[in-house]
Amino acid sequence: MEEAKTIKISPKIYAELNAFTGLLSDRLKKRVSIDDALGDLLARAHRNKPSDFAGAWVMSDEEEEEIKKGLKELWRTWKMD
Repeated sequence: MEEAKTIKISPKIYAELNAFTGLLSDRLKKRVSIDDALGDLLARAHRNKPSDFAGAWVMSDEEEEEIKKGLKELWRTWKMD
C-alpha cells in the first residue's frame, strides 16, 4: 500500500469534491472514495482535446477541395424550419 499524503484544500473545494464524489458514486453504482474521485478528475484533465490534433492531418490540395465540395453540397440540402 502506498504511503498516504495530507493536502490542504479550502472548505469550498472540499464541498465540491464531496459533491463530485457522490455523483461519481451514483454513476458507477458503487461507493467511491475521494481518492477515486480525484483520480477520475485527473484522468479527465489529461484527455486529449480536439485542438490537440490541429495540424496533424496532412492532405493534398485535391483532397481539401473534394472535402469542401462535399460540405457545400451537404450544406445546400440543410434547411432550417
